[in-house]
Amino acid sequence: MNIDSETVDKIAHLARLELAETEKQEMIGDMNKILGFMEKLNEINTSGVEPLIYLSNEVNVFREDVVKQEVTPEEALQNAPKHDDQYFLVAKVIG
Repeated sequence: MNIDSETVDKIAHLARLELAETEKQEMIGDMNKILGFMEKLNEINTSGVEPLIYLSNEVNVFREDVVKQEVTPEEALQNAPKHDDQYFLVAKVIG
């Protein structure tokens, strides 16, 4: 597979990126290098190699959540720049 300008345009659109023409050319080169490296990895014989599930032998030990300090709503709102009696007030994000 070879990355071309059209493919970079599509990926940039999906990622919401605006690329200048020089950046687009650099991206084409970089992506082609990545795909070339992946093709080299596909040439390696991995039969008999166990799949790697974990990077270490450590086991994650979960602990119980314990409440150590309770904060009242009044205390939580005390340092808020904007608030009403019960809630933090923030700028509207979704129209």
